[in-house]
Amino acid sequence: MAAMLHTMMMAMALMLLAPLTLARLTTQVNITKTMKLATTISLLPMLMFLGSGTQSITTNLQWQTTNFVFHISFMFDTYTMLFLPIALLITTTIMQFTQWYMASDPHLNQFTKYLLLFLMAMAVLTSANNMLQLFIGWEGVGIMSFLLIGWWHGRTNANTSALQAVMYNRLGDIGLILALAWFATNYNTWEIQLLFAQQQTPTLPLLGLILAAAGKSAQFGLHPWLPAAMEGPTPVSALLHSSTMVVAGVFLLVRLHPLLATSPTALGLCLCLGAITTTFAAVCAMLQNDIKKIIAFSTSSQLGLMMLTIGMNQPELAFLHITTHAFFKAMLFLCSGSIIHNLNNEQDIRKMGGMKKTMPITTSCLTLGSLGLAATPFLAGFYTKDTIIETMCTSPTNAWALLTTAVATALTAAYSTRLIFYTHIDVPRSCSTTLPNETSPHQTRPILSLAMGSIMFGLLITTALLPNKPQTITMPLQLKLLAIAATAIGAVCTLDMMQTTNLTPKPPKHYTAITQLAFFNTIMHRQVPTNNMKTAQTFAMQLNDLLWYQAVGPMMLKTTSSLTTSKMSSPHVGMIKTHLMMFTTLTTTVLVWTKLWHP
Repeated sequence: MAAMLHTMMMAMALMLLAPLTLARLTTQVNITKTMKLATTISLLPMLMFLGSGTQSITTNLQWQTTNFVFHISFMFDTYTMLFLPIALLITTTIMQFTQWYMASDPHLNQFTKYLLLFLMAMAVLTSANNMLQLFIGWEGVGIMSFLLIGWWHGRTNANTSALQAVMYNRLGDIGLILALAWFATNYNTWEIQLLFAQQQTPTLPLLGLILAAAGKSAQFGLHPWLPAAMEGPTPVSALLHSSTMVVAGVFLLVRLHPLLATSPTALGLCLCLGAITTTFAAVCAMLQNDIKKIIAFSTSSQLGLMMLTIGMNQPELAFLHITTHAFFKAMLFLCSGSIIHNLNNEQDIRKMGGMKKTMPITTSCLTLGSLGLAATPFLAGFYTKDTIIETMCTSPTNAWALLTTAVATALTAAYSTRLIFYTHIDVPRSCSTTLPNETSPHQTRPILSLAMGSIMFGLLITTALLPNKPQTITMPLQLKLLAIAATAIGAVCTLDMMQTTNLTPKPPKHYTAITQLAFFNTIMHRQVPTNNMKTAQTFAMQLNDLLWYQAVGPMMLKTTSSLTTSKMSSPHVGMIKTHLMMFTTLTTTVLVWTKLWHP
C-alpha cells in the first residue's frame, strides 16, 4: 500500500507538468480540458493519502559540493496533498472563465500560459522539501505576478502596480535570502527535515522568514501593493488572491512552523502583526468604492487572520482557512469580473445597483461569497474562521488580539453587506448602454462550480478530509456565539448606515483618511521620497558644492592669488613724489651713462 501510494504521488507530480507541456502545443480549449484531467487525476492520490496518512519524500537527484549536500526532492504531506487539488480546481475554473472574459484579447493563449506558469511555480513551492526549491517557486510566483499584473502594459497604472508589487516583494525577499544564508552558514543544510531536527533556532533567521511572509502576504507595512495589483485582469486577481502568490507567505510559515514554535518572540510578532493587519485592512475596505479593491482588502484582512492563527501556534488551522478562503475569494473575483465586464468596465459600486434581475446567477453567487467571507453558519468560511476565534478565546493569548479580531469580524460583515447592497439590491445607478446578461456558459459555470465548493468544502474538510480530527473544546455559550454575534452586529449596523448615508450632506472628517488608507501611500510613496530627494540635494549639491568644490577650486585660487599679488605689490605702495623722484633719478642715470660711453 505504501509503495502504491508512493507511485501515485509521483504520478501526480508528473501530471502537474503535463498542462505546462501541452500548453506549448495546444489551443485554449485543449488547455482547459487538460487542466480538468489533471484535477481529476490529482484527487486519487489525495484520497489515498487521507486513507493512510502516510507522508512521502521523493528524492530525484543529488548534487554534492565540498561541504554542502543538496537534494532535489519533493515532500507530499497533508499540506501538499490537500492544497494541490484545490489549486488545480480553482485554476481550471479561472481558465474557463478567461475564455469569456478575455475573448477579445489577441494574446489570450499567451495569457493562459502565464496562468499555468503561475500555478506551476506555486506547485513547486508547496511540494519542495528543501529551501532552494522553495525559493525557486517563491521567486517564480513573484515574477509571474509582475507579468500578469502588468498584462495591459499600455496603461500607466498597470505598469506602476506591477513594479510596486515587485518592489514590496523584493523587500520581503531580503529576509528570506538572509535566512537561507544563515541556515547554510550555521546548519550547513537547506533540507527542511534536517532544519526541523535542530534543537532550537535563534530569533534572527526567524525574523527573516516573517519579513518574507509579510512581503508576500501583504501584511501591515508591506501591504500597499495588494490593492494596487487590481489594475491587472480579473482572472489574475482571482488566481493571485485565492491559491497563489499571497498565500505563499502564510504557507511558508505553516511549512516551517516547527522552527517558529521554539521562539516565543517570533510567535508573538506573528500574533501582533496579524491582528494589526486584519483590523487595518477591514477598516480600509469599509469605505472603498472600487469593487475589486474591496475584495482585495478583504484578502489582506483574511491573510492577517491566518498570520494571527500562526502566532497562536495553530498552523493546521491557518492552513485550513487558506483552503476554504480560496473557494469563495476566487468566486468573489469572478463575480466582480462578470459585473465589470457587463457594465463596460465600470468598477465603482456607487454606479451599480439593481443587477439582481439582469444577472441573477452572478449576484446570487456574489451574495453567497460575501456571506461565506463573513463566516455565516454552515458555509465554508464558518468552519475555519469561527474555529480560529473560538481557539483564540480558549488560548492564553492577550485580550488585545481577541478584541481586534472581533472588531475585524464585525467590519468584515459590514463591508460585505455594503457590497451586496450597492451592487444588486439598491436601485439601478448605471448609465451603461448595454443590458447585462448571462448567456455564455464560460461565464456562469466556473462561478457555479466555485459556489458548490464554497458551500460544501467546509463541511467536507471537517468531517471527511482531515486525517486527524480536531478536538472538541468545551466553552461557555457566550464565547461560542462571539463570532456570530460580531458578524450580526456588523451587518445590522451597516444596513442602518445605508439608510442614513444618502441623507448626510457631506462625509465626516475621518472619511478621507480611511479612503486614502490612512495616508499610508501618500506618506511612503510621496513625502518620504520627496524629503529624501531634498535632503540629498542639500547635502550632495548645495553643501558639497559650497564646502568642497568652491573651497578647493575658486576660493583657494582667489586666496592664493590675493596673497601672491599683495606680496609682490607691497614695495610699490607709496606717495607720488617718491615715484617721480625715482623716475627722475633713473632717467638722469641713463642719460649720464649714455653720454659717458657714447660721447
